[in-house]
Amino acid sequence: MKPVYYLGMMSGTSLDGVDVVLADLRATTPLLLGTCYCPYNDDLREALLLLHQPGYDELHRAAMLSNQLSRLYAKATADLLEKTGVLAAQIVAIGCHGQTIRHCPEPEKRYTIQLVNAALLAELTGITVVADLRSRDIAAGGQGAPLVPAFHEAVFKSSSRHRVIVNIGGIANITNLDPYHAITGFDCGPGNSLMDAWCLQHTGRNYDQNGQWAATGRVIPDLLDALLSAPFFAQIPPKSTGRDLFNLRWLEDKLQFSEESLEDVQATLLQLTVISIAQAIDMHCLGAEEVYVELTQKV
Repeated sequence: MKPVYYLGMMSGTSLDGVDVVLADLRATTPLLLGTCYCPYNDDLREALLLLHQPGYDELHRAAMLSNQLSRLYAKATADLLEKTGVLAAQIVAIGCHGQTIRHCPEPEKRYTIQLVNAALLAELTGITVVADLRSRDIAAGGQGAPLVPAFHEAVFKSSSRHRVIVNIGGIANITNLDPYHAITGFDCGPGNSLMDAWCLQHTGRNYDQNGQWAATGRVIPDLLDALLSAPFFAQIPPKSTGRDLFNLRWLEDKLQFSEESLEDVQATLLQLTVISIAQAIDMHCLGAEEVYVELTQKV
């Protein structure tokens, strides 16, 4: 049977960079042929973070960043094709998520914005590009997130075992693979985004490598309870979230008039991620027999 090659690109809420995967989809289970990772530099990451909040000349900055990202994605594509020896003409299409800068699935608003110039990416690579992957689901009344459950179903679903897949990136999400019920997926809260933001603000580092800083602190019970009191955690799925909700402004509001040590706050943010995931599994994945965890690798 002739190979059916596709490229998939993902840059998530961690704002680390873009992952590109080449897969042969001729069979039911995807065959991985190669991967490539292109990190974001500090200037690009900072520019993207600034677009997560209102600011000056947003439309122009967003358009310019879409072009910059598309050129980076094109370079990643070229690097991966060279690495694997596959020609652009052999690729059926690129599935490109783009970079989320706003995500608001609330019924009275309903929109999501990902930056990518799909037309430019198609011109630079010579490959058909499929983009804007979330908007149709939101228009139909869905959340537009998370995207990964369809992949989890294809790769991890069992005919007899109830599995849960936990994906921890900037935001943590869960796929519930119950063999006897419809597949579901939802965001369960912050993954590493709050820890990364706190670490950058107070240490100048983009992330807490191996959790070393958090390990020097102690969990603050009152702060943890205050964070877990956010209505999102009690919300029934389907649900999704992002930096629009879980950001430093939200955290600092909980910290008003507090004199807690910086490392204790970091340890508490780590515990928030752990507890919110565990509670989501307990509440919404009843009878789960196996839990698998996917982690964003920091470089």
